[in-house]
Amino acid sequence: MDAAIQHLRREEYPVLDSDVEKLSPLQCGHINMQGRYSFIVPESVSKGELRAFNEDV
Repeated sequence: MDAAIQHLRREEYPVLDSDVEKLSPLQCGHINMQGRYSFIVPESVSKGELRAFNEDV
């Protein structure tokens, strides 16, 4: 989320600190933090790189 917020701010999108303070995946009841998950990701992502943000949004 930090990278997305930084990207939005670089694009001069108004991101309020008061809104950022409320962001947390732990607040979402549908996210099970103790579950087992399997994802197929590109090799670059598995090495810690981030994919490019969608500029069309």
